[in-house]
Amino acid sequence: MFIQTEDTPNPATLKFLPGCEVLAGEGANFADAGAAGDSPLATRLFAVEGVDNVFLGSDFISVTSSTEWKFVKPLILGAIMEHFRSGEPALLEQASTKRGHDVHEAGESGGEDGETITAIKQLLDERVRPVVARDGGDIVFSRFEQGVVYLHMRGACAGCPSATMTLQQGIENLLRHYIPEVTEVRPA
Repeated sequence: MFIQTEDTPNPATLKFLPGCEVLAGEGANFADAGAAGDSPLATRLFAVEGVDNVFLGSDFISVTSSTEWKFVKPLILGAIMEHFRSGEPALLEQASTKRGHDVHEAGESGGEDGETITAIKQLLDERVRPVVARDGGDIVFSRFEQGVVYLHMRGACAGCPSATMTLQQGIENLLRHYIPEVTEVRPA
C-alpha cells in the first residue's frame, strides 16, 4: 500500500491519502483519544504520541500533531497501513449511523427559515465542502439565526491560521451573493 501525503494550509495538519475509500458518507472528527473509541482507525492514530486530532474524510485522513512531522509522520503512516491491512472499518457501523444522524439534525429547522437553511446547505455541499476537503478538512452547517450562519470547521480547517479568512471572505461572500437573507458567517 502506498500512502501519499499532502501539506494543508494548517501547518500542524497533514493530509494522508491511502488511495482507497476511508469513510463513506459524512466525515468524522475526533478531537482526542477519548472520542476515538468508535473508530479503530482513529484509535490506532491516537496511539501515536503527539497526535492531537484526527479527521476521517471520504478518501483521506487529516492528522493534527503538536510534534515535528519528521518524527511522527513515519509512525502515522505505519498506523494507517496497519489499519487497512487489518480489514477493520474506519468507523464502527453503529457509530457511523449515530454520527450521520447527529450531523443532519444540527440546525434543522422548519418554519420561515426552512427554505433558507436548505439553500445554505445545498451551497455548502456543492461548492464549499469539496474545496475544503481538498485541503484536508470539512465544514458542517450548525444553525442559522437572524441572518447569521454558524459553521463547524473540522479536520485541517479546525485551528488553521487562515480559517477566519476562509469563513469571512470566502464562504460568507458566496452565501451572501446567492442568499440575501445571510448577513454574516461565524464559527459555531
